[in-house]
Amino acid sequence: MNNRQLFLRHVAQTSDAPLALEIVKAQGMYMWDADGKQILDLIAGISVCNVGHCHPQVVKAIQEQAQQYMHLLVYGELVQSPQVTYARLLTSHLPAVLNSVYFTNSGAEAVEGAMKLSKRYTGRTEIIAFKNSYHGSTQGALSIIGQESMRSAYRPLLPDIQHLDYNAFESLEHITERTACVIAETVQGEAGVRVPQREWLLALREKCSQTGTLLVLDEIQCGLGRNGTLWAFEQFGVVPDILLLGKALGGGMPLGAFIANRDVMWCLTNNPVLGHITTFGGHPVNCAAGMAGMQALLEEDLVASVKEKEQLFLQYLQHPAIKTIRSLGLMMAVELENFPINKAVIDHCIANGLLTDWFLFAPECLRIAPPLIITPEQIRESCDIILEALDAVTGKQ
Repeated sequence: MNNRQLFLRHVAQTSDAPLALEIVKAQGMYMWDADGKQILDLIAGISVCNVGHCHPQVVKAIQEQAQQYMHLLVYGELVQSPQVTYARLLTSHLPAVLNSVYFTNSGAEAVEGAMKLSKRYTGRTEIIAFKNSYHGSTQGALSIIGQESMRSAYRPLLPDIQHLDYNAFESLEHITERTACVIAETVQGEAGVRVPQREWLLALREKCSQTGTLLVLDEIQCGLGRNGTLWAFEQFGVVPDILLLGKALGGGMPLGAFIANRDVMWCLTNNPVLGHITTFGGHPVNCAAGMAGMQALLEEDLVASVKEKEQLFLQYLQHPAIKTIRSLGLMMAVELENFPINKAVIDHCIANGLLTDWFLFAPECLRIAPPLIITPEQIRESCDIILEALDAVTGKQ
């Protein structure tokens, strides 16, 4: 029995049609399968590998920290330098009010922590989220996910949740003195890269401030440079009360975080003590990897070229089968006629050495979210493969 058969038999599946590519190596922009085929990665593990696969600084940091120590004790009891130094680096690049970092194992766990923190700090129970939002698959995160088709199979979920229209001013009227927090993706990812109006996000911030509601911005997918600034919220002139990070935060290792003001975060320390606790959150090897990844991002000045690379994609991707392209930096949704066409294009791309994907709540859209290290030549190569796939699938040129 080969590895693919063993994968299908013994590894729990998330769909009835996984890609089932057997990858044996990944470096920079590329992956290689068991047959030695080279595949250009256009989705970066869904916005995880911002500095590419196996960045030398990240690999070195993992090796060095693994030789020092790995897991010691549950999170928060011992001073572990990888946690301390990474938290310091993160907060030094954030607004002063975001000065306390709680490291988790994943983005979904960061969402869970932020929901608990908001209810505990405000003494309120209502949480407002938005339609077509994606925040993770754990029970609490699933309760605020913006698609009823995802929620309905697992009810009952958390009570006192409202789902409002994203980027709609009338939605703001629902935020009141009984709302603990509003959780929004700064840029909606799985909805197919939906970018809000600056005026709406400013009005959302103002309404939360007026009502004493905490504003939670989810930058798990869009943070750490993907949109052309280190944090997407910088482009809208707002500062959240709680920031959610994950995906690229670990440099390729599993790591998430929710970040708030220390005065807010302190409420998790008492009544009850250990109000939020995790065994492996902030694992020292993962924090060392994440810090090395962020340092590489900053030292190589990768964020500065994101907007220019976005424009290259927009320039090259001209085809009659493309209805529109929505983007903010290197987070792009190429909208096609329907999912069957999109899936056929994706399959054609993979067969020709380019890995791309679709969006959970916008299956008619092709995903472009490459490592930020992608070169102009690799952008042109990627677009040529996509255009060839569009020709082959749609018969249009």
